Amino acid sequence: MTIFEQPLVKAVGAKAAKRLAALDLETAGDLLRHYPRRYAQRGELTDLDSLAEGEYVTVLAEVEKIQGRKISKRPGYLLEVTVTDGRGLLTLTFFGKGAYIPERELPPGTHGLFAGKVSFFGSGRHLKRQLVHPEYKPLAGGDLAGAAREFAEELIPVYPAAKGVTSWQIADCVRILLDTADLGDDALPEHVRRRHRLIGLSDAYQGIHRPRDMAEAGRARKRLKWDEAFVLQTALARRRRAAAELAATPRPPAAGGLLAAFDARLPFDLTEGQRAVGDEIAADLARTHPMHRLLQGDVGAGKTVVGLRAMLQVVDAGGQAALLAPTEVLAQQHHRSIVAMLGPLAQAGQLGGAEHATRVALLTGSQGAKARRAGLLDAASGAAGIVVGTHALLQEHVQFADLGLVVIDEQHRFGVEQRDALREKATGGRPHVLVMTATPIPRTVAMTVYGDLDTSALTQLPAGRSPIATHVVPSGNRAYWDRAWERIREEAAKGRQAYVVCPRIGDEEPSSSPDDVPEDGPEDDGARRPPLAVLDVAPKLTEGPLHGLRLDVLHGRMHPDDKDAVMRRFAAGELDVLVATTVIEVGVDVPNATVMVVMDADRFGVSQLHQLRGRVGRGRHAGLCLLVTDAVEDSKARERLDAVASTLDGFELSRIDLEQRREGDVLGESQSGRQSSLRLLTLLRDEEIIKEARAEATTLVEADPELRDHPALAAELATLVDEERAEYLEKA
Repeated sequence: MTIFEQPLVKAVGAKAAKRLAALDLETAGDLLRHYPRRYAQRGELTDLDSLAEGEYVTVLAEVEKIQGRKISKRPGYLLEVTVTDGRGLLTLTFFGKGAYIPERELPPGTHGLFAGKVSFFGSGRHLKRQLVHPEYKPLAGGDLAGAAREFAEELIPVYPAAKGVTSWQIADCVRILLDTADLGDDALPEHVRRRHRLIGLSDAYQGIHRPRDMAEAGRARKRLKWDEAFVLQTALARRRRAAAELAATPRPPAAGGLLAAFDARLPFDLTEGQRAVGDEIAADLARTHPMHRLLQGDVGAGKTVVGLRAMLQVVDAGGQAALLAPTEVLAQQHHRSIVAMLGPLAQAGQLGGAEHATRVALLTGSQGAKARRAGLLDAASGAAGIVVGTHALLQEHVQFADLGLVVIDEQHRFGVEQRDALREKATGGRPHVLVMTATPIPRTVAMTVYGDLDTSALTQLPAGRSPIATHVVPSGNRAYWDRAWERIREEAAKGRQAYVVCPRIGDEEPSSSPDDVPEDGPEDDGARRPPLAVLDVAPKLTEGPLHGLRLDVLHGRMHPDDKDAVMRRFAAGELDVLVATTVIEVGVDVPNATVMVVMDADRFGVSQLHQLRGRVGRGRHAGLCLLVTDAVEDSKARERLDAVASTLDGFELSRIDLEQRREGDVLGESQSGRQSSLRLLTLLRDEEIIKEARAEATTLVEADPELRDHPALAAELATLVDEERAEYLEKA
């Protein structure tokens, strides 16, 4: 057992270990990696007459008098120590039993340093400055000014703390460890340390917990960031090596098949970007190990066509493709659009079907028994080359004849476990995987930078797509508020349509549909009003600013047939305004819709807002997205909305999202960063370290895949990648 695995009860004692457990610190390693979040200095030396209320100060002074007395109220004892710098006076106030200690240690005539926050009490001529329960350090003879300066300039580590355990108690426990522990062999190879000018392990822990100056703390942080990056990159390098050895059935392009026929019937030319990305995917599909590629493209960049061409290549090669969509509305939309794009190519076995046609099956949770049986049979028999569905595809009784490709639309709605469940349905080795998204979740952005995910990007908008203007609308500004509804009326007068999006269904729903939960929005702090709801907003709009317009609602608790009927009416132009939840977030394609108003926009996350506004501007008319909010300027929520309004670049928005949420645990299930195994390393600030560590780790793993020559690194890796995380990596 290394010192890092030693239980804290042995390292610092039972009493301290019990306190530290409040922070989930159980081992010496946990404590040593509980790094200071900042460093405080006790402050500039200040003369007593210049002290201002609320300042945190350090003063050098002499004890002039000391007076303690019992008081009737709790805590029962009050000690007042009056100190002077020869000009002014300052009162040090101590309460309770602890006051007996400074009473003994600070007799009159003692010189000392006193640090704390200045407050005032009394009034008029009796107004006094005081420090309540200050830190203090008695000084005995010598260079008092020099000692004062040293005390004042000392860096004080400030740790994340919790109820029952203070920052200085954590510091005391860390000091015990650093004074007594042998940190063992260094996991970072010497040649790596030398090449990148990194200090040793012991110096790094001393430097981050007890730095002499900020330069030493900086050197320590750099070294410990390298530790995190290098161990993580070693885990990912071993994973990439193992993935390269996994078997997958190659699905090379076939001449004269479905894909060629589909390309020939397309009514438009593919963009240069679509062709280039298509070539990358086609090459991946032809290999004997599984593709794992992210297709990122802004809303409307033509990802669906690229994904469909990949699916057709697999069908041409004798396999099947599954398209996993997050909602029933989107699954139905995908099914309809794929069938429409393929035309006779999707009508195998039907009158009018093409010679080399296939079938496109649909599987959702709410299908009728007859339609579901037909879909299951088509998937299991192989008659359906393409199977489109929701989470229903993950159920055990859904079988495929030869699943060769899994296409996941908007991966921020699916966890690793769900994606793995679908991949496990392949029988001839692992299927290829293509993930399509407009705004990758922070964890996915992290995986691309960490080098564990191949990425393709579509940056060109297809011909016919119009720009989208986005503006933040303060709900408290009446003029802006009225103008938002006027814009909808103006567009409706021109025969165009609008969405109004609300974060909640309403009617005191007992639980929310997955369609309606903002997956990356901020948590409600409990003090705000409830989010606006579809069922409340719709009638107010009908009776108020949108009176006379044709308006209907759409949300996740409606019966699927009713949802489909409303969407069909909206798509047919029979409605002017659709008041909806995020059920319309992805895949809904109504080219005539030009305006979107997002109510309580600060309740949504960056990814959702970007997806939502992609529902407008899908035709020849420009799109307008209005983000209505009561968030105040300079707040985090307002910053997020301003960022969304400033760019249409999905990857840039994901990086902004990352700044606020962090990247999640790359080796575990957290997607929001709150439980990340990385303590110091951050993707946006440390890309260069991550890149250099990836190169070093890849070289090392190629030379020594089992890490036999690097036992300390192997031990560190075993601690970071426990059994649960190892299983997660296998699935991811």
